[in-house]
Formats: sequence, C-alpha cells, structure tokens
Amino acid sequence: MSDLKINNITNRSGDGGPVIAGVSTVATSAFMVMPSGDTAIRGAGSGRGFIVGGNTSPAGTTNSMEYVTIASTGSAQDFGDLTVQRMQTQGLSNSVRGVCAGGLGGDNNDKTTIDYAILSSSGGAVDFGDISNARRTFVGAGQASNNTIGIIAGGYDNSDISPARNVSMVEFIIIDTTGNASDFGDMTHLTRDQGVASSTTRAVFCGGYNEPSIVGYSDYGPMSRMQYMTFATKGNSEDFGQLSIRSFGPMAVSSATRGVIAGGSNVSPFPNTNVIEFITIATLGNPTDFGDLSVARRDGFSTSNSIRGIFAGGYNPTFQNVIDFVTIASTGNASDFGDLLTLRRTGASWGDSHGGLGD
Repeated sequence: MSDLKINNITNRSGDGGPVIAGVSTVATSAFMVMPSGDTAIRGAGSGRGFIVGGNTSPAGTTNSMEYVTIASTGSAQDFGDLTVQRMQTQGLSNSVRGVCAGGLGGDNNDKTTIDYAILSSSGGAVDFGDISNARRTFVGAGQASNNTIGIIAGGYDNSDISPARNVSMVEFIIIDTTGNASDFGDMTHLTRDQGVASSTTRAVFCGGYNEPSIVGYSDYGPMSRMQYMTFATKGNSEDFGQLSIRSFGPMAVSSATRGVIAGGSNVSPFPNTNVIEFITIATLGNPTDFGDLSVARRDGFSTSNSIRGIFAGGYNPTFQNVIDFVTIASTGNASDFGDLLTLRRTGASWGDSHGGLGD
C-alpha cells in the first residue's frame, strides 16, 4: 500500500489507476481516501441545509441557492448563485463544501458542469470540473457523499444517444479537490430520479424511474428497488431491498445510522405520495413505516443534520415551497418548518452535517 497525497487528501491505494486528472490511485475495486492536513480537522458543520438550483414557478430554471439552519425553524434565506442555471442536477456535500454536478440548463441543454461553494459563508459557486458526459436527473434528493468522496450515479442522457435513455454510469469526485469526475462503477439496475441516504461508509439509492424504451427491461416506470454502494470500494451497485411502494422522485435524509425516505410518485398516472419510511443503512432489507409528509409530493429537496431531516419544495400538482421536518431517530408525521423563498422542484440538496458528518 502506498500513500498518495491529493492536495490535502491522502489516498491509500494499491496501484496506479486514475482518480482525477493528473492524479493516480487504485485501479482495482478497493480504495480508501483519508483526509490530511488542515482538512482532516472537521467539526459537525454549521448545521445548515441548502436548496440549490432547480425548476421554479413561474420563472423556469434557476441558479439561485437558499439555506436553512436545520436545528431551528423558519423560512429559507438567500445564499448565492450557481455558475449556470440548471435543474435535474445532483448535489454532493461534506462538512465544508457543497458540489453540484450536471443537470438540464436554462438553455435546455444537458450540462457537464460541476460547481462548488463553501458552505460556511454566503456567496456564489465556482468551477470544480466536469462529469464525463452531459446528463440529468441523477439523484432526486439527498447526498451520495461522505466527508471525502461524492458519487454521481446514473441519470438520463438526452445529448448524443438515440434514443435518449437512462445510463448506468457512476462517477466520483474527491470533494476537497477540484478536477473532473472519474469512473467508479455502474448502477446494476438502470434508473433515474432516485432519492439517496448515506452514512460515512455507504450510500443507498432508493426508488427511481426506468424508461420503457430500454431494450431488455420488462420492469419499467416508477421503481421500488433500493441499491447501495460503499464509498471505500469502487464497483457496481448491489441490491439493498424494496420500498413499500414504487416511487420516483422521492426525497431522502440520513443520520450516521438511519435513512428516511419520503414522498415521490407512484404508478400510472403517477399520483404523488406522502409516505415516509426508514432503513438502517448498515443492514440490508426493506424499510419500515415512519409516518407521513404534510403534503404528498415528488421532486423535492432534502437534507439533514444528525438529528433532524428537512423535506422542502417539490411538486403536487403545482410547485411547492413548504418545508417539513422529522426527527430521524424517532417515528411520526412530519411537522411544519417554514417556507422556501421560491416555489421550486428538481434541484440539488446540500447539508454540512448529513449522514453523520462530524459525529
């Protein structure tokens, strides 16, 4: 095993495959990335949750960002702007940075752009790098990230593929660096519009949507399937369990041990649901009933600290600005938190203390 420093990251690897442009790390299935230097000393973050970009009413696609302080209640506040307007994008975050990858731009073109922002202070996002091909509708809500790795999973490619279709591609970034995304593996089951709950070791992708045009897939439409990936091991997703209902566009939040999945749309003609369920992230299996959202909806935003989960915005059958919260370790119906500044759906979510970050 050799130690490889990437900016303030030390990567313990076995050989020399690429991680980001100009940097070598493991080409086999296993790797571990360890923080070093001043990024190794992290607190629990400021306890903020972020709502990033998306589709707004009536303006269309936006680049605006809002935030809430998760431990309190109240309406969201302005944070700044992304470098470009986009919706159907994926959010990743650690306790210092939020990252936004891909999506459908305000010019109606899919993007490869990756931006990042420093979560402790308001301001605009700056360039991080690019994903390998332009695509959108990766993970509907939640963050597939720990304090080091961010996973960019699946999505829908409408740019240069005929017919347009879901893709299995999974890429990753080292959140504290900058550079282009690199290959991680594949989604075993093609899907888009998933929710994701993550701990410091594992990301669980929940539900989603399979295109009926995919050759060889008899199982299409909203999905109940859950898949997981382990941050320390490159490779394909593995089966985790099944949601109680088929759901695309669900929201998901997490503590260090528990994931909570909420809302989404069910079978044709896609009625929205208010169902909330929970899983133990370290244990394979089906979820257990948790309670209900205040408003049934899909395509919302979700983030958390180690205690509370926030579900914001979404669609049913109009754009929403409602914010609900739950206490992750308990069960029960969601309670009112406040409102977003903007009616919006299908953007990215960040949280500086989600999934046990800083615990």
